[in-house]
Amino acid sequence: MADSSIHFTVSFQEPQAHYAEIQIDLQQFDKDYIDLKMPVWTPGSYLIREYSRHVERLSAEANGKAVRCEKIAKNTWRVYSHKENVKVQYSVYGFEVSVRTNFIDNDHAFLSSAATFMFPDGFLNHPSTLSITLPENWSSVSTGLPTVPGKEHTYYASDFDILFDSPLEIGNQDVWHFEAAGVQHEFAMVGGGTYDKKQLSEDIRKIVEIETDIWGENPNSRYVFITHNYQNGGGGLEHLNSTVLGASRNGYQQAATYKNFLSLVAHEYFHLWNVKRLRPKALGPFDYEAENYTTGLWIMEGFTAYYDNLIIRRCNFYSPKEYLNLLALDFNIVYNRPGFQIQSAGLASFDTWIKQYRPDENSSNTSISYYNKGAMLAAALDIRIITETDGAKRLDDVLRAAYQQFYKTEGHGFEESAFQTLAEQTVGVDLSDIFEAAHTNQELDYNDFFEKVGYQLIDVNANNQERSLGLKTAVIEGRIVVKVVERGSAAWDAGISVDDELIAINGTRLDVLGKELDFVLEQGAIDDIVDVLVSRDGLIRTVPTPLRRTTKKVYTIQEFEQASVRAKELGRIWLSI
Repeated sequence: MADSSIHFTVSFQEPQAHYAEIQIDLQQFDKDYIDLKMPVWTPGSYLIREYSRHVERLSAEANGKAVRCEKIAKNTWRVYSHKENVKVQYSVYGFEVSVRTNFIDNDHAFLSSAATFMFPDGFLNHPSTLSITLPENWSSVSTGLPTVPGKEHTYYASDFDILFDSPLEIGNQDVWHFEAAGVQHEFAMVGGGTYDKKQLSEDIRKIVEIETDIWGENPNSRYVFITHNYQNGGGGLEHLNSTVLGASRNGYQQAATYKNFLSLVAHEYFHLWNVKRLRPKALGPFDYEAENYTTGLWIMEGFTAYYDNLIIRRCNFYSPKEYLNLLALDFNIVYNRPGFQIQSAGLASFDTWIKQYRPDENSSNTSISYYNKGAMLAAALDIRIITETDGAKRLDDVLRAAYQQFYKTEGHGFEESAFQTLAEQTVGVDLSDIFEAAHTNQELDYNDFFEKVGYQLIDVNANNQERSLGLKTAVIEGRIVVKVVERGSAAWDAGISVDDELIAINGTRLDVLGKELDFVLEQGAIDDIVDVLVSRDGLIRTVPTPLRRTTKKVYTIQEFEQASVRAKELGRIWLSI
């Protein structure tokens, strides 16, 4: 099949109705039938999304005549080509705002390639070309795909891994360019905003150059930032030589919001190396029709979540105090979820396909995020390496060595055990306790790490005697409805349930502002029993419930008063710019 060719044409006949039209020209396949498959997920977002549910009206023709097509699986269409060249046409609906799904309207189209294009079964390694036919009032295309010389809005993908890793922004986006670390960068802004192009370019240039220095090289000659600005927005998704970001259009002039956006940029750009090239074995080559399991996302996403704010600190955009507050936030997020006693970072990685993107009312009781827990473990690794080498080495050295070994030299993904071995060989430090902690529910004593660099992790809420029932509520149509019951709390043990309507406590009706509940909590003593009147599925019942001390953690990272001179110096190295 070396001479066979695959060409996609994208057009927009009804963008106002949120549709794109796709044509696939399949030539010289010399097969009686071709099975066309739509990916069920997109790399970087670990959830089966069933993109084929948005495909409509698939048909095919050869030599101007219709040929038979039939759907044989949820994401597979069989085209009976009878060894003829065929044109396949279908429509894709897209109206979901996210970095991983299609969105099409009158103003622009954002196409996630995995949610748009099909691949002939058995031809994932085959090249393809792609042409975009723009509506009359649209002017440009932004994508990481290289252009085909001499052909306007026509692009080339050397294989389907490249195609599926190259989203497209099509419309009238605000485009500008800047150079950083010897790489040409394109910025494509969608949806307006209060951004300052010059300032943004200068600040992101610092991020790019610091990250390139960490890894030792920048593997791209060109990189594209696609940013969608919303009234309130966020999120990002990494790609091989591009990223898609969400932002608040009026947040660029607000210091905290702008720094958060820069941290998002730092996070997604860091993935250029960590995930897209340095990766666990399970994350490439991909199976686009099923889950791709790995326990290593605590390294991929967790390390990246540690470095994003640290890089902003190294750019001197965050003060040491600002950075430490953000690092403490990871501890607060993890330790305020009872699920940290149930799910390890490694298991959270493995279960991402069924838990991370499908939260429910019990998620906080059963799970954690490998982003936050991974960042905590990365901080422990970084500090251990700094303290054991007197500041001569740090986690940067491990990442750079792993990138060179697994990606550049061996050309494949790593096993976690091999990553740990290489890390220890690179820095000459035993890291086994931290790697083991990623796969158990036994917590490290993080002050064993922080105190050696002159800091201390403190729960300032540890002695708070405030009473709590251990639940979260929402006001729905004037009713106070339970939305979360915390594992091990008073409400949990008493049997109050999610979706219960709270009506009264001790005979006093509750108000939607929470004043009566606050009064009961303030006046009651720990272990007092209060009668909670609830409505459950229309039936009224009284639930005797004890008052207990709040379990809410409020961690901060503060200077350790007993720190030695050496510890303070190592701390300066850790947080240096």
